[in-house]
Amino acid sequence: MPGRLLFSYTDIDVKTASVPSRGEAERRDESFTSTRWTMVLEAGDSAAASAQALSALSELCQIYWRPLYSFLRKQGYGPEDAQDLTQGFFAHLIESRAYARADRTKGRFRSFLLGALKHFIADAHDRGQALKRGGGMILEKLDDKAIAEAEAQIGRATKWQADEVYDREWAASLLRQALDRLARECALAGKPELFAHLKPYLSVAEDSTIPYEEMARRSRRPVATLRSDVARLRRRYRLILREEVRGTVVDDTDVEEELHHLCRAVAA
Repeated sequence: MPGRLLFSYTDIDVKTASVPSRGEAERRDESFTSTRWTMVLEAGDSAAASAQALSALSELCQIYWRPLYSFLRKQGYGPEDAQDLTQGFFAHLIESRAYARADRTKGRFRSFLLGALKHFIADAHDRGQALKRGGGMILEKLDDKAIAEAEAQIGRATKWQADEVYDREWAASLLRQALDRLARECALAGKPELFAHLKPYLSVAEDSTIPYEEMARRSRRPVATLRSDVARLRRRYRLILREEVRGTVVDDTDVEEELHHLCRAVAA
């Protein structure tokens, strides 16, 4: 889990020089949203090549397998069966082109995937069908380290329902995506080491991080500069997270509600 959130979603400062202009943000947002709902709908187009569909769903598997895996584990499936079902589910989306029937206007992408998984499980159970991992297709291999982390989180969620675990892991996946994007931006800006130094301040409570004075000594930056760096990265982190969420909902009016829902899931 990337940690607790340190900001109010309704209080985002977009006026600093370190934040992209409105036009740049809109262009980036338009490009980014195509990797979620729009990507699924385009893959479902009858003219879409099977290779395109496989690539699209493989990417979705890589990003969103963990919430689905965690849901299945809380439903009583063992680790191996949960892995088989998770990859089998994404393969099923490709083979059946069930995603072509997805209606973006009827809900959030989070709800669409979970609903589709529940239908997939029920259908497979009714038919008594044995599922091979990935349905015979080559998808992204589930990372062993990430599986171990998911198992640890599941072990701590003894009193949670499966849907609650799913929502928490969904929020965690978006936070990881946002943090990864921020890391890539810093790397492109030639500041990967600075990001590594400041990363602990972005997603955990300040009282659990290294004191600024100690971090200033390690990074050889004045404390005042370090605090400014942290504030700037936090602002960018917030904006990226909004873009991540924007790509999973119908329109801009849904972003705030979804952010608050995910915030509650993380804080539970």
